[in-house]
Amino acid sequence: MMKVIVIGAGIAGASTAYHLAKLGTDVLIIDRQEQGQATDAAAGIICPWLSQRRNKAWYQLAKAGARYYPALIEELEREGETETGYARVGALNIHIDPERIGKMEERAYQRLEDAPEIGEITRLDEHATREQFPLLVEGYASLHISGAARVDGRALRGALLRAAVRNGAELIHEDAKIEFLAGRVTGVICGATSYPADKVIVCAGAWAGQVLKPLGVDFQVRYQKAQIMHLQLPDEKLNTGDWPVVMPPSDQYLLAFEQQKIVVGATHENNVEGYDTRVTPGGMHEIISKCLTWAPGLADSTFQEVRVGFRPFTADFLPVIGAVPGWEGLLAVNGLGASGLTMGPFIGSQMAKLALGMQPDIDLTDYDVSKAIQNNTRQ
Repeated sequence: MMKVIVIGAGIAGASTAYHLAKLGTDVLIIDRQEQGQATDAAAGIICPWLSQRRNKAWYQLAKAGARYYPALIEELEREGETETGYARVGALNIHIDPERIGKMEERAYQRLEDAPEIGEITRLDEHATREQFPLLVEGYASLHISGAARVDGRALRGALLRAAVRNGAELIHEDAKIEFLAGRVTGVICGATSYPADKVIVCAGAWAGQVLKPLGVDFQVRYQKAQIMHLQLPDEKLNTGDWPVVMPPSDQYLLAFEQQKIVVGATHENNVEGYDTRVTPGGMHEIISKCLTWAPGLADSTFQEVRVGFRPFTADFLPVIGAVPGWEGLLAVNGLGASGLTMGPFIGSQMAKLALGMQPDIDLTDYDVSKAIQNNTRQ
């Protein structure tokens, strides 16, 4: 039986480990539980179809990620994992300008042709929009996308890891150092214990550079700090679990979960010194001021917490997926950025196939790991 070690248990690592275990692989997951893991802080909107990003490679991966979710959730539920944090609740893309809504609608119908999972596309006037999400400001109409969903990253990662362990994987919380000999990765050492492996997959997010540096691999992935706020509504009669996600004309979002929980965010903080996990007044002010612009009904909610995570990015803002050049038995995935929850589960399924020599479901040429490596000097 092939032995594979997965370093990092964010959404991509957890999904990779789960799919490997389902395919009968001997899997060891190693995660040192760093504060600031992107998945641990993230709540995501699964609705890539209206994005104005012109990068076709990004869109193809995001579209595949969104399409993959229903089958994955159904599979996890059969495994007994009913608390996945995922719900297909639809999305409201709000705007004050009818012409902008019309352009969104046009883009949605164009992409519906090869993405039927978009579901129904419906223009809503101001009244109908506020009926869907009663806390919204007056004056905004919307385009409603029925196939959109929201997901709690922490909950989904937990479900994937539990299911992986149930299928035979082992999970330990240690600091992993890759062992190698003559250009081949031979396993991982944690403290005084050595774990041999046929393949090692590095899914360490913002910390991947630290993991790969001892091999002479200069891994060029930077990270962006995100602060995300959790609020609690006082009215226990509100059935917020069915509310759609809200996508304003900005880089912010509003997500409703069960039991009157609202998640708002997020900041996009670049050039952060070190792994600064502090919750800052500036970050909180940015979130609150923007969210109250779109949803003044949140002014009377109760503050619960702010979560902090580091989103990893590559230079061209595309993920890297696959074998690390110059090293036998070493693979990596990184650079998912703000789309981690949309893409991560699907990417994990593809990483499992790559590790086992199987054909992936999409062409991964655009996501070659070599793009993120400089000065590769094998040790």
